[in-house]
Amino acid sequence: MSRRYDQKTNTFTPDGRLKQVEYAIEAINQTGSALGVLTNDGMILATEKQEVSHLLEHSKHSEKIYPIDRHIFSVVSGHTADANILINYAREAAANHRYQFQDNIGLEQLIINICDYKQNKTQVGGQRPFGTAFLFAGYDKENGFQLFSTDPSGNYAGWKATAIGKNNLAANSYLKQDYKDNLTLEQGLDIAIKALVKTMDTSSPQPSKIEIVVISKLGKEVKSKTYNEKEVLSLLQKNGFSNEQMQQE
Repeated sequence: MSRRYDQKTNTFTPDGRLKQVEYAIEAINQTGSALGVLTNDGMILATEKQEVSHLLEHSKHSEKIYPIDRHIFSVVSGHTADANILINYAREAAANHRYQFQDNIGLEQLIINICDYKQNKTQVGGQRPFGTAFLFAGYDKENGFQLFSTDPSGNYAGWKATAIGKNNLAANSYLKQDYKDNLTLEQGLDIAIKALVKTMDTSSPQPSKIEIVVISKLGKEVKSKTYNEKEVLSLLQKNGFSNEQMQQE
């Protein structure tokens, strides 16, 4: 009977659900996990890279963590093609705000713009929700460092630490138990790597399968650092994950 209600994005079931939105969320939960951790000194974004053929040409660019503006970064879980549309939309919104007001766009203001765009896809016939979820991390003068999540329905929420994607319940359970206020970046990295490994189907994760970006503030500038494989390996070993091999570039 439920098949009567999942052919259109804007048709509610008798119990008030939008089946196409639920399917989009379920699609996200089948893809690699991603998480964010807020610390006193900055933000940590970490994600599991996608499994790809060894025949695919190696890219030097980030696979799932994207810069939106000089003060905002995002990490994606879900369908990459859908994510690319929203990444470009976010970048254009940030650029237009700077052009008009000669100032950085506020992170929550950008999130609201994106979520309004995503929510519209749940109301228009002949379209489908975006099959992707985001974590947005950034800094603004009024609120300092912030972390937000968004989902295909157009909802968003602010967090101190959270995970999305595959096995996110295990990661969020760990974060809820071990996260404490006033963490240093080093402590945040330890928590992030432990939570991420809990979502992976191995106890000996390869550094080549993990992507980490740290966002911090140096003076008035927001800086980002992408961890290379040797740095990821060192972090894994520090936290008790035995791994002696690194995938060669």
